[in-house]
Amino acid sequence: MRRLGDVIPLPASVRPVTDATFRTLPGTTVSAPPGLAAVAAHLGQPLADDGAIRLVLDPALASEAYRLEITAESVTLTGGSAQGVYWGVQTLRQLGPDLPAGIIEDQPRYGYRSAMLDLARHFFTPAEVEAHIDLLAQFKINHLHLHLTDDQGWRLEIPGWPRLTEVSGGEGTGCDGTGPGFLTLTEYADLVAYAAARFVTIVPEIDMPGHVNAVQVAYPELTADGEPVEPRTDAEVGYSSLVAAKEETYAFVETVLKTVADLTPGPYLHIGGDECHSTPAADYRAFLDRVLPLPGALGKTVIGWHEIAAADLPTGAVVQYWRIEPVDDAVARAAADGHQVIVSPADRTYLDMKYDADSPLGLDWAGHVDVRRAYEWDPAERLPGVGEESILGVEAPLWSETLRSVADVQYQTFPRLPAVAEVGWSPRDSRDWESFRERLAAFGPVWTAAGINFHRSPEIDWH
Repeated sequence: MRRLGDVIPLPASVRPVTDATFRTLPGTTVSAPPGLAAVAAHLGQPLADDGAIRLVLDPALASEAYRLEITAESVTLTGGSAQGVYWGVQTLRQLGPDLPAGIIEDQPRYGYRSAMLDLARHFFTPAEVEAHIDLLAQFKINHLHLHLTDDQGWRLEIPGWPRLTEVSGGEGTGCDGTGPGFLTLTEYADLVAYAAARFVTIVPEIDMPGHVNAVQVAYPELTADGEPVEPRTDAEVGYSSLVAAKEETYAFVETVLKTVADLTPGPYLHIGGDECHSTPAADYRAFLDRVLPLPGALGKTVIGWHEIAAADLPTGAVVQYWRIEPVDDAVARAAADGHQVIVSPADRTYLDMKYDADSPLGLDWAGHVDVRRAYEWDPAERLPGVGEESILGVEAPLWSETLRSVADVQYQTFPRLPAVAEVGWSPRDSRDWESFRERLAAFGPVWTAAGINFHRSPEIDWH
């Protein structure tokens, strides 16, 4: 039987009370107010007016906070909102049917805890993404960043621009030409709703002004000379760019961003902005001067990879840091100006990096990222000039250059995603590698039984 604190992420406070346990049986009932009925359904137990498991709302708690009180006779789960109760449900599900008596009081260190999935270089179907969301939510990940466009493919239907998906979402797209497909407007909306029902916010990314070869294959008028360009299915970066001096560029960008904003109830729009090696510095700034304010005008907060910090950022813009080491102090200046930072250093959080030299999948430009390396770091100590108060949260990106299946996604994600999830949720002073690796080991049988293709890291003594 698991101990009260044997969950991931580690709760903020765990107080075992007695040696008693509460056993959840198939007929154990759950009571919940009407606003929590959908959350209660995730427990898979029958509802009743006076259940042995009680779900309660208390607005005095923070929105994502929850309190779990377990005795031999009952379980009371109180949350500051439906989302807080949902995170408590995830803790109950991890503990299993035999719940040790005691009290857990818990809330996240950071409000933004994210994973990213690259659909552009290899497309994954809505059903596959939904299954991925279910796995992420178990570890209290509350955002899923979808990389929808890149040089190798365009993965979202845009009215008025049909060739984006007809040509750049069709057969032969993706790395090695093996990842075709795209989301219709309805499929995207349904996916956003599915995620929201699990308190996961979709963060859509339309990468620009670089990473746009797929755009220019579909619409040559968006190139500098109006001439067609060849499709690319390799993994090179930095060679394509929208043209800052053409008004057609901004007509295209405005239509795309409005479409995505209208479909996305969440607060964020990601505009990329990374690796624009073929965009002259003056053109890059001119482009961002026009584009960075657009999400705000659509009621959204703009996020961009940290290269956007070289431009004049609009109020509220969020910078996402991804490199191994800072190349300048632009991110620190942005933080000093009040901008929030998402911390996702490639050598700690990139799930597409190889675990070790023998890994069958992944890249190694940022080095090897084993589970301990994904766990033993601290966001507030990573970037000079970017302290705790400037950090919005953390993200674990998964780029798909080497991925060809859901099994590949699972192999690269697990068991490293739980490590990053604990970095984002748990108090910094309570995290401990030996404790984490012991708690992580208990997921081996769970994942095996569920058919999850996880990497059996030699760092973990799998049960």
